[in-house]
Parts: sequence; C-alpha cells; structure tokens
Amino acid sequence: MDVQETSLAGVLLFLPKPHVDERGLFTRTFDVSVAQSAGIDSGNFIQDSQSRTKSGVLRGLHGRSGSGEAKLVRCARGAIYDVVVDARPGSSTCGRHEAFLLDDLTFRSLYVPPGFLHGFLALTEADVCYRIDAAHDPDADIALRYDDPDLGIRWPRKPLSLSPRDARAGSWRNLMGRDAAP
Repeated sequence: MDVQETSLAGVLLFLPKPHVDERGLFTRTFDVSVAQSAGIDSGNFIQDSQSRTKSGVLRGLHGRSGSGEAKLVRCARGAIYDVVVDARPGSSTCGRHEAFLLDDLTFRSLYVPPGFLHGFLALTEADVCYRIDAAHDPDADIALRYDDPDLGIRWPRKPLSLSPRDARAGSWRNLMGRDAAP
C-alpha cells in the first residue's frame, strides 16, 4: 500500500494494491503500520460507520466545529466523487478544495484531518465506510452548501437528491465569520 500526499496539507490518499486473479480479488484496505508511517495514530479511531447511498445523491459538505474530527473514508461498493474543503482558519489552503474518485476497483482510502469539510456525490449506488476519531456530537455539526459560489466546487453532475439538512446548509462566508469555525 502506498500513501500519496494531496494539495491540501494533511489530507492523504492511501493506494492499496489489489491482487486480482480468475477467482476475484483480495486487497488490504487498512494497515496500521502504513498509517503510522504516514503520521496517523490509528489508535485514535473510535468508530466505524457505513452509509449506503443511491446514485445521484449528494451528501455534504459536513464538518464539526471545535476540535473537529479526523476520518478515513473509502468506497466499499460503487463509486463516489469525494470532495474535501480546508476550513482551518489560518491554514495556507483555507477555502481550497480537492476532489477524489473513490471506488470499488481501486479501493483507495482518503484520510481527512480535523478542520476539513467532507462531502460526496454517489456516481453509482455506493457503500461508503468511515473510520472516525471522535464520538458524534450533534451540537458540533456543520453543514455547508455543496454549490456555494465562494468555493466553486465543480461537481461532475447536478445532484438528484439532497437531505433537508443539506438543502438548507449554510454558506462559506457565514461559516468563516463564526467564532467557533472548525
């Protein structure tokens, strides 16, 4: 498994090497020694979650205020267009975003450090797995509009569906004006 740095400081892409033969495939989706060599303390992860999302649904952009949360995200089935936004005030890349294709062919995992917003558009029906380092606190939840003009994220297509929470999500300008930004 290789680890690739991204244009956003702290965001890492884990690149497994699936073994494929006539029987199917086998791949390692997580390796504690690889994570540790990349500077991630895997012992901090306290929760694993999974979502199943219909094709065309957009989830996000979501984050947490205060100390935030780190996540390791992968798509176990299907394909997603995954986006992270640096929302760390004072960061040299604050307000910048990067997108990644996560799918069940490459099995890549994306490490998203605290202080980032995260969202994805399901390109197919998709199962997305999250390894998270903080217990859920609904009072710390942040939702940012996926099509906020100040961010200029170019999604591959318009979403077919949003949750009510995501449809009424806030703006980048309001988020950055908050006293307790992520």
